[in-house]
Parts: sequence; structure tokens; C-alpha cells
Amino acid sequence: MDHILLLHLHLVIAALMAAASSFHSCEAAAVSKGSFEDNFSIMWSENHFTTSQDGQTWFLSLDKETGCGFQTKQRYRFGWFSMKLKLVGGDSAGVVTAYYMCTENGAGPERDELDFEFLGNRTGEPYLIQTNVYKNGTGGREMRHVLWFDPTQDYHSYSILWNEHQIVFFVDKVPIRVFKNNGKANNFFPNEKPMYLFSSIWNADDWATRGGLEKTNWKLGPFVSSYKDFSVDGCLWEDPFPACVSTTTKNWWDQYDAWHLSDDQNKDYAWVKRNLVIYDYCDDSERYPTLPEECSLSPWD
Repeated sequence: MDHILLLHLHLVIAALMAAASSFHSCEAAAVSKGSFEDNFSIMWSENHFTTSQDGQTWFLSLDKETGCGFQTKQRYRFGWFSMKLKLVGGDSAGVVTAYYMCTENGAGPERDELDFEFLGNRTGEPYLIQTNVYKNGTGGREMRHVLWFDPTQDYHSYSILWNEHQIVFFVDKVPIRVFKNNGKANNFFPNEKPMYLFSSIWNADDWATRGGLEKTNWKLGPFVSSYKDFSVDGCLWEDPFPACVSTTTKNWWDQYDAWHLSDDQNKDYAWVKRNLVIYDYCDDSERYPTLPEECSLSPWD
């Protein structure tokens, strides 16, 4: 990355974070006080999962043999979902930490999915954050951003707001991506199926860093990502019919103020668009000679 841009990112971080705001009701989202076992199950490699002594911080590790992952015990349809992560430091080329929502335990052919993927780096290079949206097994809606901080030095919040009107990906309550529902039948907006929340760490050196040119240096392993402060305020799905359970009297995440970005959020989002976007599929006319229909929707409305 250009050194001038890196310097610019450092200089504006204080101003950005001072200006950053969130929906007023976001503050009401309850941080889970339960243990890991109250909220999550290990998907694989339990011996690669550890917790802090008080049980409030969780660690996933990756070595040459395997990675590790966990998922919520509950499914949700709409809400606010947030976690604090600290990513693998140093030379993490080839390593991917994924934090995502998905309708299925596994990459099923008809899954809906909302992705944060953190793509490791060679020492000194910036982490890339990739987001993606799937509906009925079809994705191809990738965006990539750089961040305005080093995500390996401290914990930062990564959150998803999901309702009938929009999906917003937040980093420290700054909106970095807005995905709108056009309200038409059969559109590309996942709003019908409940989702689990997952996180995992795994080796993806066939594509993750410089398109697979940079391989994982296993001599530096194990690679560890850490987590804390899981927060959810959403519609809890119970078969055969959903029952909404919210920490507030009203489901703030599906009220009018949550259907659109606020004025301050619009300013932050505009700054992100100008300075941090590395790739946007809606700008990739070579890949999509006819752009997907949702690309014509305004994130500002």
C-alpha cells in the first residue's frame, strides 16, 4: 500500500472515531454474560480451542494439522450480532479468520450467508477484510477493505445489522458496507432463512494472500485469533415457528431508524468508500458485464 495513504489513515483515525456513531439503540444490545458453553458449540478440533482463566476470552488456533471453529447453539432471523476479535499478529500470510452467519453447518449448496473474512498478511503489510453475501448458494458479492488500525494489536468490534431493509457490516460501529433489499420478489437479499453465527480459523494459502502467491509459514505457528464480548439482540428462531426474543421492549433493529444509515453514519460510510475500499464487485465490469441488480440500489437511501 502507498505509504502516503497509510500515513493518512493514521492521521484521520482519531477524527473518524470521534465522529463515528451508531444507531442510538445499539447501546441497548446486551453483551452475553454467559460462558462460552452457554452460547456456542465447537465445530471441530476441540483441542485447538482454549479460554482465559475467567472464561471470558476465547482462543482459536491453527497449525499445520488443522484449524478450529465454533457456532452458536441458536439460529436467528434478523437482529444485531457483534463480537470483539483480535487477529493473528506478525506474519500471518495464508491464514484466514472467518466470522460469519450461515443457514447451514457447512457450505451447503443452497445456503444463505453473511461473511467477514480477515485475510492474513506478510509482516508489515495491511490486513484485508473481505465481506460477502450469499443467497441460495450463490455468492460472488465480494468487497475488500483495508482498516484504519492494526487489528492484531487490540480487540475491535465486528458487527452485522440484519433486517428486512438492509444488511450493514460494521467495524467499531463504523459502517463499511451496506447491502440493500430492493423489495422485489426473488431478489438477491437473504431474508427468509434463519442463520447460525460462526467463527473459524483455517489455512487458505491457495488464495488468501496475494491470490495465493504468499504461502503460510508453518514455522511461525500456531496462529491464534482471540474473541470476547459476544453480543446478540435478535429474533430467536424456534422450529416449527419463530419466536422473537429481544433484550428491548421493541425490536430496535427493525424500527425505522435501523432501516437507513443516520446522517453521521452516512458521513463515516462516505469516508470509508473514498479511502478504504480495495475491491467492489459492483465496479468489476470485466467480471460482471451486466452488473447484478442490487448494484443499482443506493446505500444512502
